[in-house]
Amino acid sequence: MFKKILIANRGEIACRVIRTARRMGIATVAVYSDADRRALHVHMADEAVRIGPPPSRESYLNIDALIDACRQTGADAVHPGYGFLSERADFARRLEEAGIAFIGPRPEAIASMGDKIASKQLAQRAGVSTIPGHDGLVESPEQAVDIARGIGYPVMIKASAGGGGKGLRVAHDDQQAHAGFLACQSEAMRSFGDDRIFIEKFIEQPRHIEIQVLADEHGQALYLWERECSLQRRHQKLIEEAPSSFLSPDTRRAMGEQAAALARAVGYRTAGTVEFVVGSDQSFYFLEMNTRLQVEHPVTEAITGLDLVEWMIRTAAGEALPFGQADIRMDGWAIECRINAEDPFRNNLPSNGRITHYVPPEQVNGVRVDTGIEPGAEISVHYDPMIAKLIVHAPDRNSAIARMLQALDEFVIRGVQANIPLQSTLLQHRDFVSGQFDTGFMARHYPDALPAGGAIAADESLLACLAAWSQFQRDYALAADPGTFGQTAEHYCICAAEQPEQIHRIALQHSAAADGWQVSIDSGPAQALSVIVEAQGRRLKGHLGEHTFVVQVEDEAGDALGPVCALWQHGSVRRFLALRPAEHALLLAQPADAALQHGLAVTAPMAGTLLKVSVSSGQILQGGDTVAVIEAMKMEHSLTVDDDCIVDSLLAEAGQAMAAGQTLMTLKPL
Repeated sequence: MFKKILIANRGEIACRVIRTARRMGIATVAVYSDADRRALHVHMADEAVRIGPPPSRESYLNIDALIDACRQTGADAVHPGYGFLSERADFARRLEEAGIAFIGPRPEAIASMGDKIASKQLAQRAGVSTIPGHDGLVESPEQAVDIARGIGYPVMIKASAGGGGKGLRVAHDDQQAHAGFLACQSEAMRSFGDDRIFIEKFIEQPRHIEIQVLADEHGQALYLWERECSLQRRHQKLIEEAPSSFLSPDTRRAMGEQAAALARAVGYRTAGTVEFVVGSDQSFYFLEMNTRLQVEHPVTEAITGLDLVEWMIRTAAGEALPFGQADIRMDGWAIECRINAEDPFRNNLPSNGRITHYVPPEQVNGVRVDTGIEPGAEISVHYDPMIAKLIVHAPDRNSAIARMLQALDEFVIRGVQANIPLQSTLLQHRDFVSGQFDTGFMARHYPDALPAGGAIAADESLLACLAAWSQFQRDYALAADPGTFGQTAEHYCICAAEQPEQIHRIALQHSAAADGWQVSIDSGPAQALSVIVEAQGRRLKGHLGEHTFVVQVEDEAGDALGPVCALWQHGSVRRFLALRPAEHALLLAQPADAALQHGLAVTAPMAGTLLKVSVSSGQILQGGDTVAVIEAMKMEHSLTVDDDCIVDSLLAEAGQAMAAGQTLMTLKPL
């Protein structure tokens, strides 16, 4: 067995590998860029080595620096995590030549499965169902159009070395095929240094379902059931679950057997994933094989009871799997939500910056949090915006959904915007709850941003009650005689600042018999209220009558009438003023502010690099025209204008680093 493992990665996956290695009694080495010098994985490891400046190409993708770190620390094995160098055959080969074990497949297996064209041909020879398409490389956008016509629209244009949604476009006509080829080629070269492109048939209303495999070098290859990964945005997975509610037992078995056959055909060793696209008739086709640990591996661990990182380590050390296919259990249901620093109310744009408060849900009763974050951590523009993976395990799917919703409500993140409102909204959508969804779900229901405040209605009367309760605490602290304050009912008018005429009237008072409080909402009957304050005052748990709640709360800057009370529940946020009746009357008597007039401009929605400026000064634009492209956190984001206008002046150039909110150009209305 290995004595010391270097983790050639960062963030949550580095922390996750360290935990298993520590349990196995194996020492660990973390590596870090200058941007990560204070990161959690650096603190957790037994040793840590700096490998370069923040850009990935100069640090986490620097093979020489990683091998030097192994020699410097005496690490005899490397775990690559996912992303970065995890599927680079040349990295595994260089380690092998240096006498350092690679905790993953052989270089030959990585190479054969990493090339999407070669892997498809190998899968066909192994008897695995494959998608109709053009197996050769595509050399030009004109050829892409000809091939797409021959296959029949819609088609999928894909980078051969692609992954993670990068270098991938769907085309429904000649124009999209032409533009999609150029975009895929450009994105693939920047992300992977390989701009080879191929085209295949796009399966409409598809499900994205993958099979986890585990193999050893003694010829045994097992399948560990499937994961449903169909909830995706821009081909990036949002929510994963195991098992899939869609597959029949026969389809599940057939997919598993084909995945295991492919693993044997390629001489596979370690954990890996065979991805399939599944049609509405349960027909299924091979997409690709990921020769690494997947982001969503914890849901498989939850239902099987296996630690995949442990078995990656053991198989890399030459151990044989001590169990067979019949021993792989399927226990209950697991769901994973990827908690990313993204703003779902602004078209899911990255939200970089410092995390000021971070309180995850307690890891009990089937709740698991995999993270590389702690309070004060920086979400950098240089890397993916993942904050954490939230995983729940329960006896059945409905229980898992309910458990995940509560865990999301408990997850406190401040300083950056997280995508928790989106995750909560998706989990409550009737199509997700019923299992009637496919990879087109997001495009159909949430193509852009979530509605302001959230897509699922919150329990507004509960939130109004808690806004009053929060104001009561402030009033109590300022009361001349706190001993008598609240012994009789205190009355509040709860309203949104922009709709002061729409109010909830709350009467609140102490009541020992009611476990603390009695509350009346809108002159209704009195109800018992109990509140427990957690997470440095930012999370409220308790009961209102028979109803159990978890609500997050934050005081935001207000005006002379007091702070705004922001409350989050189930992905919705409501902002209230909590006023005494006299204060509310004063608010209604104030004149409305004059509307602010803003000049027209295009600003950077997030920090990043300006890749392209598509317009010139004086150019006439139509609503929907693309004016610039920004790259942030490894993804390209096109900026468009909403209405017809004229470009007034250009204030930024391609290649320039942009700060969030920085003006790229000014516009004039037609």
